[in-house]
Amino acid sequence: MPQKATVDKLLAESFKELVVITPVEKITIKEITDRAGVIRPTFYNHFQDKYELLEWIIRTEILDPILPLFQGGFIREGFTLAFQNVEKDKAFYKRACKMEGQNSFRSIIEYCIQGLLFEFMKEQVGENARLNDWMPTEYLAEYYAQSMSYVLQRWLESDLVIPAAEVANLYYYMLNNSMEDILQKMR
Repeated sequence: MPQKATVDKLLAESFKELVVITPVEKITIKEITDRAGVIRPTFYNHFQDKYELLEWIIRTEILDPILPLFQGGFIREGFTLAFQNVEKDKAFYKRACKMEGQNSFRSIIEYCIQGLLFEFMKEQVGENARLNDWMPTEYLAEYYAQSMSYVLQRWLESDLVIPAAEVANLYYYMLNNSMEDILQKMR
């Protein structure tokens, strides 16, 4: 019997291959398991549904690798790595970002990014730290997750060929400058 991590990866690769050719909403668990070479009950031993599998892919392929960079103070490099990891499987993510509704790509990736940022921020300033009375760490994580997922989705939906490092640099610039500064630069 293969180890859990191996089965997770097999299911993820199968799912990613299917998403490139079929809308996510139309992909069945049976199609994922058939392509992965495992039986259907095996899927449910690892994931609740295909949306949880997508969360796992986002966490393991995009977010987990950037946490050590963030923890080391390399925030810009972490964002660059995140966008580069998306770029490696851009066909998959481009198709996945078309998911709408309750299990939209944007809501899933935003949830995953928020979780990573909240954990990082808790390590840095503590869980109960606040910017002021109404802005706790959790809300800051949500704010930054929304902005990153927005930029990521717009990049994926764009027909422009923009390298991941350029998108990451632009995102980092927007995070570190006021709207006034940005408008001034645009003039």
